[in-house]
Amino acid sequence: MNTLRKIYLLQNRGIYNGKILQYIVSPTTYCGHIKDCRISKLCSTHVRETFDEFRAREEQKEKKTLTQNILNSRTEAIDKDIKVLVVKESILEAALDYVPSHGWSKNALVKGAESVNYPSVVNGLFPKGGIELLNYFHTHCNKKLADQLKRITSGNNDAQDSAKFARKAIEIRLRMLIPYLQHWPQALGLMSLPPNIPASLAHILTLVDKICYYAGDRSVDFNWYTRRVGLASIYKATELYMLQDNSQDFEKTWKFLGRRVEEARILHDFLIKSEHASVHIQNAVGSTFSTARNILGLNFDRR
Repeated sequence: MNTLRKIYLLQNRGIYNGKILQYIVSPTTYCGHIKDCRISKLCSTHVRETFDEFRAREEQKEKKTLTQNILNSRTEAIDKDIKVLVVKESILEAALDYVPSHGWSKNALVKGAESVNYPSVVNGLFPKGGIELLNYFHTHCNKKLADQLKRITSGNNDAQDSAKFARKAIEIRLRMLIPYLQHWPQALGLMSLPPNIPASLAHILTLVDKICYYAGDRSVDFNWYTRRVGLASIYKATELYMLQDNSQDFEKTWKFLGRRVEEARILHDFLIKSEHASVHIQNAVGSTFSTARNILGLNFDRR
């Protein structure tokens, strides 16, 4: 068998004399015999790759392709998650306008979705119903309050009365409830349900921490706990009082708030002066607050 015939038979395997063929033979057959054959750069002296080298190169290409596909799929998943979050936030923001008429319910979510042209996604995006709208409201209001407090304190290096600052901050935050006050008992009921208690605690602890921080509290001792627990108690007490207040512009509520803040100041001064009392209360308050924060996985962000 001549050399051309051998090459023609071996081209189907892709090798010749142990070398990878760089170009395919192009024979012309006539009556079962090779009539003509055109070969370009076929000789092994012109081929640089062995079969093992070829296989290693192809495996490397496959690995690169697989890695790129994984990265692309992850990027697509992240992009999809971001799009879902954007859609959810737009629906939640729109749904707040329907809370005064529909309460903290799935009906408000449906109305909000319809208003932003997503009428059929509520059940899939909000399986928990109204509590998800309520959690969004708390998160949104806490962030809005933090932005206001940051503007108030930025560039102000003068010493400020922390009690007055805290009173003003609580009033600002409670005024955000006024448009939804008619349905706020429903909100309190939802937040008190066992599955929703961790989120409820997280919202109030985040709120009081932001107030204390922008009030100038940088303490790392007992005062850190007493201020936050005290503010949380004042906020919740004033919130409940506000539901019963029929005075103009909630004037009685703000007076009630002022009295509670003043009482807290007096109590704080007493605890600081009374070493015996502060030791016992520090242990109880510190343990309770730390445990709650650790269970909830809170990581306060003041940026």
